[in-house]
Amino acid sequence: MSRPALSLEQLAALRAPSADDLARLGERILADFPAEIRALLGAVPIRVEDWPDEAALLETECEDPLDLTGLYRAVPIGERHAQALPPSEPEMIFLYRLPILVEWAERGCSLEEVVFDVLAHEIAHHLGMDEEGALRVEGREG
Repeated sequence: MSRPALSLEQLAALRAPSADDLARLGERILADFPAEIRALLGAVPIRVEDWPDEAALLETECEDPLDLTGLYRAVPIGERHAQALPPSEPEMIFLYRLPILVEWAERGCSLEEVVFDVLAHEIAHHLGMDEEGALRVEGREG
C-alpha cells in the first residue's frame, strides 16, 4: 500500500526535529535500554549539536562532517576503572543533529531507529569497544 502524497501546505508545515527534540528522543531511548547497561552508563548526559566541531573531526579522523553522527567523549569506563582514575573530562555523548537528519532521510527508516543506532554505537565505545565492535553492536559489519 502506498502512502498518500502530501499537499504543498502539508509539506510547508513540516519542520526538522530540533536539538531539544533529539535530546528528548535520545533520553527516552536510553531509558529503554536494559537496566544493566543503564547502570554501567551512570549519568552520562546527551548533548545535541548541529554539527561536529573541528576537534571532534580531528579526534575521529573524519573528513566529512556528514559521516559523524555521534561521539562519546571521555575515557571508556573499562579503562577508567582499571586505572582507578576519575574522569579527566566530563563524560558526554554527543549527537550531531544535521548528520543524523541526513542519515534518517537516506535510510528511509524512523528517526528513533537512527538515534538508537547512534546511541548504541556510542555506548559501545563508552563500554570500551573499538570501532569494529561498535559497528557490530549496531548490526553492521566492522
